[in-house]
Amino acid sequence: MALTNTQYDSIMRGYEKAQSRNTYLLDRRFKEIITRIPEYLQIDNSISSLSISRGKRMLEGDFDAIVSLKEEIASLSAKKKQLLTKAGYPADYLDPIYDCPECKDTGFVNGEKCSCFKQAMINLLYEQSNIKEMLKEENFSKLSTDYYIGEDLERFTQAAKNSKKFVEDFKIDYHNLFFYGTVGTGKSFLSSCIAKELMDKGYSVIYFSSAKLFDTLSKITFEYKSKGELSRIYDDLYNCDLLIIDDLGTELTNSFVTSSLFSCLNERHLRKNPTIISSNLSLEELSNRYSERIFSRITSYFDLYKLTGQDIRMHKKRIANRK
Repeated sequence: MALTNTQYDSIMRGYEKAQSRNTYLLDRRFKEIITRIPEYLQIDNSISSLSISRGKRMLEGDFDAIVSLKEEIASLSAKKKQLLTKAGYPADYLDPIYDCPECKDTGFVNGEKCSCFKQAMINLLYEQSNIKEMLKEENFSKLSTDYYIGEDLERFTQAAKNSKKFVEDFKIDYHNLFFYGTVGTGKSFLSSCIAKELMDKGYSVIYFSSAKLFDTLSKITFEYKSKGELSRIYDDLYNCDLLIIDDLGTELTNSFVTSSLFSCLNERHLRKNPTIISSNLSLEELSNRYSERIFSRITSYFDLYKLTGQDIRMHKKRIANRK
């Protein structure tokens, strides 16, 4: 996944903070040691002088002297560690401090992203997805077909199977998904399952309820001071690896919403960036509520999955109330 400049800068600022924090901590430790062990500073100054001398000898080509100077520095460094342990400190108490010793808090090892960078990227993606807490309960490990029977079971099983395939083929096969049907039948749940799997693989996922998305866009669009923010949010909506629009049809639909929705769907399709939409609307209601262009985009460019059955959320609530 290619991070946006904003996301990359955010992660690198984290490394800069770690470097500053650890430099400050090491400086405090050094001041503590030279106060308690004055001899340590004397040896440290000697090593500095020898290092300068070694540099001069290298420039002069006196490589025999370099060997002896290197041995002297190693001996003095050992004495420093002995002083530390004798005073009750760990031998490495004044070694450089890193949050990640592998990359030394740079984020990269031999030009490749360090494992800590990849983890920071995943953490950032979770934070920016808008569904971090939701995914603790809504993921494939919690998937169950216990609440479905007959045709409802067949529909959910097929949708779940293709949701997993959507994740497996994400890098190589461009698809959009449209989950629709009755309330509480697993549409949002499957969207969340897909989101978690992809974010754990390092893909950027942005989730918005339909009402929240268009309310946010409306506020930013009509506030003059927010033009920069508007550009950023559209950039994210168009370029994130996966956009999830949940509960389409719950927003107050008007010309602004219709125009924004069409632009979003069209831009993402042109860029081959997948989108998942869930809605309680039937296809007929979808056609009546939105423009013909939007209905055409969804029915032409999305794989449609109709989910039906009892409201699982209400069913679970009734069971909980009996306990």
